[in-house]
Amino acid sequence: LLQPEAGPGGPRIARQHFVTGQAVSARWWAAFRSQPLNDLIRDSVNHSPTLQSAEAAIKVAQYNALAQRGLWAPQVTGNSTTSQILQSNAGTVFGGDIGAVPQTQFSLVTHQLTVNFVPDIWGANFRAVENLDAVTEQQLFQLEAAYLTLTSNVVTAAIQEASFRGQIAATERIIAIERRLLGILNRQHEAGQVAQADVLAQEAGLAAAEQLLPPLQKQLAQQRDLLTALAGRLSADEIMQKFDLAHLKLPANLPVSVPSKLVDQRPDVRAAEAVMHSASALVGVAIAARLPNFLLSANGGTSGYNFAQSFAPGTGFYTVAAAATAPIFDGFTLYNKQRAAEAALDQAEAQYRATVITAFQNVADALRGLQADAHAMRAALHAEETAKASLDIVEKQLNEGQVNQLAVLNAQQTYLTASVIRVQTEANRLADTAALFMALGGGWPTTCMTPVWRECAMGEATTAAAPD
Repeated sequence: LLQPEAGPGGPRIARQHFVTGQAVSARWWAAFRSQPLNDLIRDSVNHSPTLQSAEAAIKVAQYNALAQRGLWAPQVTGNSTTSQILQSNAGTVFGGDIGAVPQTQFSLVTHQLTVNFVPDIWGANFRAVENLDAVTEQQLFQLEAAYLTLTSNVVTAAIQEASFRGQIAATERIIAIERRLLGILNRQHEAGQVAQADVLAQEAGLAAAEQLLPPLQKQLAQQRDLLTALAGRLSADEIMQKFDLAHLKLPANLPVSVPSKLVDQRPDVRAAEAVMHSASALVGVAIAARLPNFLLSANGGTSGYNFAQSFAPGTGFYTVAAAATAPIFDGFTLYNKQRAAEAALDQAEAQYRATVITAFQNVADALRGLQADAHAMRAALHAEETAKASLDIVEKQLNEGQVNQLAVLNAQQTYLTASVIRVQTEANRLADTAALFMALGGGWPTTCMTPVWRECAMGEATTAAAPD
């Protein structure tokens, strides 16, 4: 599959080289050597609500893991109560004289501390913490995936905007040519050299070409809206950057990772690995739930008839207890929960393998696309140059009255089609290059973690120099 060259080079065709084992730059988009693109990506990363949501998800996972760790420590609670007690007349119980035995009323003040500790003998809490740590790790890779998706979408959207501008420019060129030819035909018709039908045919061709502009302009406007949304802005606050193909350079050297490196670089693969780790930990939690649980508790304090007396000597009390509980029969509930956790682990392992396969497929598709793009670019350039030369000849012959209007219309349509295809092919080559960088995982630095990941990942993207 992989050749040293991405395809044939030549005049007006930039040559691309595959470099096996070369690391993907963290600022891979700078390879397109466009400062407006660098600026837009930085703005998008700083203001994207999608990335902000991913950051919040990391904090949720981190705090949940910290909360679970707290169960390793003894749980201490304090309690202070004051009671006013009225004891009923005991004599009335036996039918005696109510006034013979007076009622008793007193206060009782109690202060106590309770300490509970659950020994993690079977590792249930250890595996629960391991599960939540894996969830945190998964959220970190989800942030990386969101970052890679955002930057790739910005690059692809910028290339698509440049493509629409190129198609509009090509259409406007053919409209200008058709207007010039219409002027020639009008003069020839006035001189009696061509029929009115030829003039009308040229007017119809001009109208057909002009009809192509509004849809392209609509697509360009919608593409601008997409870029504005990717930058985290409302449509009314449109971005300032504009893109055309002339200012997006095709990267010359393309990194290709070895398989082991690819698995380590792709955030979706790493996230799937974290999911598998989490599922494995939950199996341990389910197993521990079927084993006996132990509780150690201690309770101590003081008690008296008033606040001052509650701290007097001889008012203290304490209790120390140990308890053990074990499931005997629960209708196979815990057993089936363990089986479910084991099945979830099998599912996570299968999903991990599927994610790895998809990662290699993405890279292979991108490589094949780039190899095909180079051949398509050569053919598109040749077709455009040939169509332009043919149109120039037909235009000259029309001016001399040597060809009819049908030949002119055919030449115009051929040149318009060839020009649009050349623009689309050039944009496809740029987009497929961006797709390769995305398929390789985008070169996220392993040291870039929250809360300063933006400065870490974007710190080098301040210039338009390409990391060739």
